[in-house]
Amino acid sequence: MPATTLLEFSGVVRAFGRLRVLGGVSGRVAPGTILAVTGPNGSGKSTLLKCLAGLLAPDAGRIDYREEGVTLDTAVRRRRVGFLSPDLALYEELTVEENLHFFCRLRALPASRGSELRERVGLPATRRCGALSSGMRQRLRWAFALLHRPRLLLLDEPLEHFDAGGVELARDLLGEHLAGGGLAVVANPSRLELPHVADRLELAL
Repeated sequence: MPATTLLEFSGVVRAFGRLRVLGGVSGRVAPGTILAVTGPNGSGKSTLLKCLAGLLAPDAGRIDYREEGVTLDTAVRRRRVGFLSPDLALYEELTVEENLHFFCRLRALPASRGSELRERVGLPATRRCGALSSGMRQRLRWAFALLHRPRLLLLDEPLEHFDAGGVELARDLLGEHLAGGGLAVVANPSRLELPHVADRLELAL
C-alpha cells in the first residue's frame, strides 16, 4: 500500500441538540500505525469514529482521508473504510456464513471471501447468529470490518467480549493489517497495549 494513504482530521465538532460531544478534536494516522483514542463512556469516542467513517457529519472541522494521494469524499470514504462497531446489526435468523455471503453480495465480492474470513476468525459456518455468544459475535464483527480489505480500520472497543484466544486473534489481525501498510484508529475506554501506536488522543466528558 502506498505511503500516500493518510487520515488527518482537525477541529472536529459534533453536538446532539445542546449537548456538545466533540469539541474540536484533531489527529493524524499514517500507514502502518495506530491512533489510540481513549476516554470514559460518553466522551465521544464512538461519535468520532462515526464521523471518520462518514456515518455522521461533523458540525465543524475537517476530515481528510487520502488513498493514492487522492482525497476521498464522504460517500466514497463510507464505502472504503472498515468499521468495527458494537452497533453493527446482524441478521439473527441467518447463519454466520449466510450473513457474510450477504454482505459480500452487497460489496460485489465473491462469496469465497466471506468463507475465507469466517475460517480466519474461527467461526462455525452453520451456526445461526442469534445463537452466537458475545465473543463469537465480536469475531464476526472483525470479519465484517476486514471483508473488503480496507486500508483504514476504525475499531470501536475491538477486544470487547474476548477471552484470551479472541484477544490474540484480534492482535494478529491488526498486526497483519498494519504490516500490509494499513492504518487504524482504535477507540477504547481504557488504554490498550497495542503495537505500532504512533499517537494517542484522550477525550474527556
